[in-house]
Amino acid sequence: MKKLFYLIIFCGLSALFACQQASKPIQNIEKITLQAFTDTIKLDTFKISLKGKNSDEMKLIFTITSYQGSKIYEQVINGADLLKGFLASADLEKEDEKIKFLTQEVAGFFEEEHFLVPAVMSNENADKNTPDLVFYEELKSTQLNGFDYRLSKDVKIYIAWSAKEQKVKIYYKCC
Repeated sequence: MKKLFYLIIFCGLSALFACQQASKPIQNIEKITLQAFTDTIKLDTFKISLKGKNSDEMKLIFTITSYQGSKIYEQVINGADLLKGFLASADLEKEDEKIKFLTQEVAGFFEEEHFLVPAVMSNENADKNTPDLVFYEELKSTQLNGFDYRLSKDVKIYIAWSAKEQKVKIYYKCC
């Protein structure tokens, strides 16, 4: 009888400990890298943060700060929206799988393939996914770099600095 009592106590404590671990908030994650963006030589600061306690309220916050110290771009991506774009193609049913996916998105956000040097090659031509033809041509002449990131499995955003307008703009949006 004592063994059964101890077994019940042990199982209860184990379950309680597991529930406490599962509800423990995830630490915020942050990655920073320096890249030429507003200038072909001077380095701007790219930062991505994952904030929130669970996948439903998590946000990826992407910012670019110029080498001069001013914030020139900020994009807040809701974790739930990002997950919706991938739920059909990935096994993301459990909370820990969702958090792992969002963490991996942050980890790969600044991989080398996302930095486009230059944003537009001089021999490239605009197509139906080019929202601003004048800006596209500006990028051909300035040869400034670009950056791409995804909002879902089917939506990728390409951004670059407009020297003419002194702001970050989307120059391409597609799959």
